[in-house]
Amino acid sequence: MSTIRNSRTRLLTAAASVALAALTLTACNGDGTGVTDEGAAPSASRPTPTAPTTSAPTAPSSSGTGTGTGTGSSASAPASKPTAQHPSEPAAKNPAKPPASAGKPVTCEGSTLKTVAAPLNRPVNHMLLTVTNTGSSPCHLYAYPAVRFGEAQAVPPVVEESHPQAVVTLAPGESGYAAVLLSAADGSGAHGHTEKSLSVHFYGPSGSGSVGAAATPPLPAQGVFVDDSLRVTYWQQDLDDALTW
Repeated sequence: MSTIRNSRTRLLTAAASVALAALTLTACNGDGTGVTDEGAAPSASRPTPTAPTTSAPTAPSSSGTGTGTGTGSSASAPASKPTAQHPSEPAAKNPAKPPASAGKPVTCEGSTLKTVAAPLNRPVNHMLLTVTNTGSSPCHLYAYPAVRFGEAQAVPPVVEESHPQAVVTLAPGESGYAAVLLSAADGSGAHGHTEKSLSVHFYGPSGSGSVGAAATPPLPAQGVFVDDSLRVTYWQQDLDDALTW
């Protein structure tokens, strides 16, 4: 009896073990195949290469920091073109035009000139007349200055050799010159005397009589000495030309 009981016990134990093993396999394999799923094994086949894209390269963004995330220029967007000037923007300024009043030259005369009379040490016994155009238009200095010292009734003669090649023209602010030979350097002149006042008259284009107002530049307080050798030069554009005679 003991032997039979032991045999049954072993059979029951073996049957229980088989049943337990079957339940374990079923629980581990949900598809009932009895194979345990331990995760997908790495594929032995190579991945299929992706065909290269045919879209045009993305144009760089204006900031140069495009990252391909939508912050740069779109690959399908055309390159930006310069924009036309907006009508409301100011156009470039035109070159400055000279004032209309600076067009046609006029005759120089006392009211549009600043006249200065300055005695010189060299050449000796000479005085320099300087006239500056204070008007708004160019002016012509015709012939030579018609000077009158004190109460003189006649104007002194001109040094013909000083005749310029062209009429002297003064733009606004420019100066012209003439020299006055007051007396003979060697003392050979007659009727020498001192004068303390001077008036300067200006000739017109015809040279037959003065035009406009006369200038009255002041003389030194002690006056200037003149004699019968008194002469003037033609108006000159250059200072040195006036002092040559």
